[in-house]
Parts: sequence; structure tokens; C-alpha cells
Amino acid sequence: MKNKIVVIGSSNVDLIMKMDRLPEKGETITDAGFFQVYGGKGANQAVGAARAGGKVAFVNCVGNDAYTPQMLENFRNDGLDIRFVFQETDIASGHALVMIGGEGNNYLSVAPGANYKLTPELIDRSIPVIDEAAMIIMQYEIPVETIKYVFRIAEAKDIPVMWNFAPARSFDLSYVAKTAILVVNETEAAFLCGQQVETDEEVELAAKKLQELGAKLVIITLGKRGAFALSATEKVAVPAFKVNAVDTTSAGDVFCGSFAVAQTEGKSLTDSLRFASTASAICVTRIGAQPSAPTRKEIDEFIGNNYVEKSHSIVI
Repeated sequence: MKNKIVVIGSSNVDLIMKMDRLPEKGETITDAGFFQVYGGKGANQAVGAARAGGKVAFVNCVGNDAYTPQMLENFRNDGLDIRFVFQETDIASGHALVMIGGEGNNYLSVAPGANYKLTPELIDRSIPVIDEAAMIIMQYEIPVETIKYVFRIAEAKDIPVMWNFAPARSFDLSYVAKTAILVVNETEAAFLCGQQVETDEEVELAAKKLQELGAKLVIITLGKRGAFALSATEKVAVPAFKVNAVDTTSAGDVFCGSFAVAQTEGKSLTDSLRFASTASAICVTRIGAQPSAPTRKEIDEFIGNNYVEKSHSIVI
């Protein structure tokens, strides 16, 4: 039985400023702390899945700047299969400028760099590892034509796709019907549905609308409020853990990676959401996108020490 998770997406060099509060427009704050780490939604999800116990391959495109060799070495150290991380010349890898204020809130700007060089032609060259996939994970930090191409390949090969529709921007919504697992936060859900997504009732209504677009499983992450999932037969709400958040940058990415691991291990929807919510809770207590991703041991120990049964699953 296939158990490899193939993440197709972005990687970034993250330049981070941590401060007590985020600046107002036109304001300069001069007492920030500086960190240089690695991120990008695709890489974060790949690393998050690998540390959570998954067998993970990463399909990506990087540049030839000074930061890239260490980024690739970090992928190897986390056990990622990076045979199909392609390196382009005369372009930098993706870079992100991140400002983090109180309670982990952040401003973030991304220069995609080599991420936008991940073309359908490179996906064709990655078919050997795609053929090994039990699940494909994608985000929206690579070219739109590449995302559509992967959807078509996955459909032809009957490989389920988890699509994290982030960051939210226009897309041909007919492709949602090709999605096995659609993961969005409240902002992304509102973008897709064209409605406010704040109350519990609005969350469930948004999930139903997204399900009507064809997604087999819809997950809406709700930050401090936890996560909500809706399938054809079940709806599940899982509360968030109360933790001291210092950086929420990769919370959603770690959630996606660890949820994929739980699903490929055959966990139930409820248990998969608990597992992913735990990994996400641990992650926000640490600085940096990939450095914050917890190990499987940390996730299992946290669940054992902290979990109080408050989830509820309803069979539809």
C-alpha cells in the first residue's frame, strides 16, 4: 500500500523581525530581534509532515543564491526525498520578509523567485515520485498552470489531492471538484464563498458551500477556535489548545502536513483533526516557520499530557 506524501509547492528563505507590536503605517520600530530561517508553504508542509512521522517527497524549484545550499541540507536532515527539487540559475530562491508582533500576529511579504519556475514541464520530470504518492499536497504559491496540471495528472492516476487554498486569489473553481481535501482558514473560506465566515453557523454554511463546489472533504481552520471539517457523511469540530502563541506564521502549514500523515496512517477524521490541531498548537509556541514544526514524539506526548475530550463528531 502506498504511504508516501508528495508535496508540490513553494520554498522560501525567511527574514524575520520579532517585536512587541507591529508598526503602524509609516512607523519605524527599532528594537526588533532578527532571525533568518526557512519557510514557504510547500516546504513548511513537507517538513511538518516528515517530522510528524510521514514518508515525504518534495517537488519544488529553488534558485542559486547563497542561502539555498543550507536550505537543501535542512530538507535532507529532515528526511525529505528531494530528488525532484530543481535548481535554476540566475534567479534567487523565494524570499519572505516577516514582521511578528504581540500574540504572534504577523505581516508578511513574499518574493516568489524560483518558485514561479516550477512549470508543468518540471512536473512531467517528477512523474516517478508522483507515481509513488498516496496523497499529493499543494498550495497556491506556485504558478496556476502548474496547479491545474497537477490536478489533471492526479485525477488520471487516481491520487487524492489535499489543496490548501492559500494565499487566497482568483482561480478556476471547477478544479475544486478534483480536490479530495480542501483546507482553508476563515479568510480563504470567505474569499471562495463570497460571504462572511465568523460565527459557528457561518463556518458550517461556508463548508457546505465549498462541498457543493465538489470538494469531498472541507476543513476550515479557525485559529484559537480550533478546526471544523465536513464530509459527505460526517461533520467534526475540534477545539484548539490554549497555548502561549509567539509566532503563527506556519500554523496552517503544519496543520496540513500533520493531517496528511494522520490520514495516510488510516486515522479517523476526528483523530486526524486532533493530531493536526496538536501539531499546530505546538508550532505557534516557537519562532520560525520550519524550526517550529514538532516531531512525532512531541505531538504524541502533548496529546497524552494535555488533551481533554471536547471534540464532537456528528454522522450526517
